[in-house]
Amino acid sequence: MRIIKDFSLSAATAGFIAVLVGYTSSVAIVFQAAHAFAATPAQVSSWMWALGIGMGVGCLVPSLLLRKPVMMAWSTPGAAVLAVSAGGFTMSDAVGAFMVSAVLITIAGATGLFTRVMDRIPASIASGLLAGVLGRFALNAFGGATDEPFLVIGMLMVYLLSKPFAPRYAVAITLLFGIGVCVLTGRADLQGVNTAWVQPEWVAPTFSFSAFLSLALPLFVVTMASQNLPGVAAIRAAGYDMPISRLITFSGVVNLLLAPFGAFAINLAAITAAICMGDGAHPDRDKRYVASVTCGVLYIFLGIFGAAVAGLIAAFPKAMIIGIAGIALLGTIGQALHVALKEDASREPALIAFLVTLSGVTLAGIGSAFWGVVAGALALGIAQVFRK
Repeated sequence: MRIIKDFSLSAATAGFIAVLVGYTSSVAIVFQAAHAFAATPAQVSSWMWALGIGMGVGCLVPSLLLRKPVMMAWSTPGAAVLAVSAGGFTMSDAVGAFMVSAVLITIAGATGLFTRVMDRIPASIASGLLAGVLGRFALNAFGGATDEPFLVIGMLMVYLLSKPFAPRYAVAITLLFGIGVCVLTGRADLQGVNTAWVQPEWVAPTFSFSAFLSLALPLFVVTMASQNLPGVAAIRAAGYDMPISRLITFSGVVNLLLAPFGAFAINLAAITAAICMGDGAHPDRDKRYVASVTCGVLYIFLGIFGAAVAGLIAAFPKAMIIGIAGIALLGTIGQALHVALKEDASREPALIAFLVTLSGVTLAGIGSAFWGVVAGALALGIAQVFRK
């Protein structure tokens, strides 16, 4: 098999880090959303099963077919919207909203509407958006040095010292250092990990106009604007030519099939995609798909053993998780800023897109990724009018 020939430790490590980051960075918000609909413990586990299987299939199947690193994730802003909008709605209402949102995502992909919108966004603005999305994550990563100075600074030093001698394995070496420090200092506790299989729980959907307005429509909008938008930006910034419309359609169909079990939104990834699409995964961009395949396999494994997620999250300090992610994203952030700022004519609009996205501002329930694009495009449009 070709994947065996293309396999590398650096790509597998990138996939592992992506899964680690994907789960630990926002799973608490997913739990909060589930509990807001009065989910039982079995239903919470079913949510994790459905999301794990959905993300795993979403990564694994397209990556093997295209031989390119396709990354899927759950919608973190979507989970946040659900958590604050759940009042008065039942779990059945929620499942109905998940299904309606998935249908809307599928339509946006199948009609090519989303791709046409993305094609009108200049590369400099899209790169500014990506740098802002990833930059926020990296800022939090290095901010962890306040609470864990030895761990975070030590990981950075290991990365800097190993990069000149083993660039392909610098991130893997840094990860091993972080794990070693946590184990030796007693901050890695795996005793709470439960390896029981999850029993998926079907919830029959109910549909109402109020749930459409309060749950389905906001979930669709924030997933497209705050997740799929930067996800496409990550793909294009990495230089990959992928069938965006088909990928969006595929994510919507997977989402729809798994919605009754708790998959509220499956979409293109940005942060974890950048980890798997960067030079750190493999110097040969044609072999980086191994990272996303690894990611897909691990997502499915964690979905099957969904009860283990909470224990795995608690096993290592948060500073180590976000620290290794920030380090793994350094190259991608630098490349995105280079593309965003290299053209004089679009430098300031791209910088505005970067800063608005980096700010984390949320307006009308829509995150900063969308408003960063709006602000950058507006600035570029005004500049072009007055240059004529």
